[in-house]
Amino acid sequence: MKRASVFVAVLVAVAGLAFAKPEKAGPDGPKERKILEFNTMYGVDEAFVGDLNPIRGIVGDEAPWAIAKSARGRLDADGHLRIRMRGLVFANDPRVAPGLVGKNDEPTFRGVVSCLSEDGAGHVTTVNVTTMGFRATVSGNSDIDAKVFLPKPCVAPIVFVIAGSEDKWFAVTGFESGD
Repeated sequence: MKRASVFVAVLVAVAGLAFAKPEKAGPDGPKERKILEFNTMYGVDEAFVGDLNPIRGIVGDEAPWAIAKSARGRLDADGHLRIRMRGLVFANDPRVAPGLVGKNDEPTFRGVVSCLSEDGAGHVTTVNVTTMGFRATVSGNSDIDAKVFLPKPCVAPIVFVIAGSEDKWFAVTGFESGD
């Protein structure tokens, strides 16, 4: 009888482990669930310049921007947003003063996470959450590392880099063919 009880207890424990969600741990504790990871962004250009074609209610800057080097980032389910931007600068375009081409004139960049969510009546809404400003260099380098409060649910997230001084986007998750 004692052996049968031990066998049943072991069987129940093994079955519980089989159905439990494994929690991966990193050196600093449990690993966060990744929602989105990206290695490209699209600098505001063409039809997205200005306020005619906003994305999720955020208008593009009035001048085109380019990513001269790289953009990558990650958004975790707990709202931890990281963006490593290298070379987000004014594009070579007639709308940009010659002295600003290839430079950034904003002292800070902010990150925005845009989610589709639900309101209390079950309607789909857009919820944009914005980080505080993070230092940006004249060469367009910035490291955004912040925690934002994501709506529940957060569906189809899009990440933007916007100006520190106004709510206009310079870069958004995406890419342009041929880049």
